[in-house]
Amino acid sequence: MSSNQVRASHILIKHQGSRRKASWKDPEGRVINSTTKESAIAQLKTLKEEIVTGKAKFEDIASRYSDCSSAKRGGDLGPFGRGQMQKPFEEATYALKVGEISDIVDTDSGVHIIMRTG
Repeated sequence: MSSNQVRASHILIKHQGSRRKASWKDPEGRVINSTTKESAIAQLKTLKEEIVTGKAKFEDIASRYSDCSSAKRGGDLGPFGRGQMQKPFEEATYALKVGEISDIVDTDSGVHIIMRTG
C-alpha cells in the first residue's frame, strides 16, 4: 500500500435509487426495488449501532448484510487511492482515522457505512 492510499471496509445497502438494482444476495433485485432510501438508511443505522456497542463485529455484519460483493471478504475493499472510488465515498474514507466508522455515506451505488482499516 503506498503512502497516499487508504484501506477500508464497508457495508452497502442498495435501494430503489441505486445505480444497479441487483446484488449477490438479491440477484433479481426484488428486495432492492422495494427498499426506499429512508429504510436503507434506517437499516444501516441499526447495524452501525450493533457494531459500535460491541454486539456484533463489522466483518460479520458486512458478510451478512452488505449488497457489495466485498461482503465475502467481510466488507474489505483493499487499498485504494484518490480517484478510484466515487467522490463521497473517497472523501468520507480519507476523513476517518484508522479504526473509525463513518456516518451514513450516500453514493450512486446506495448508502454505506465505512470503516477505515489502513
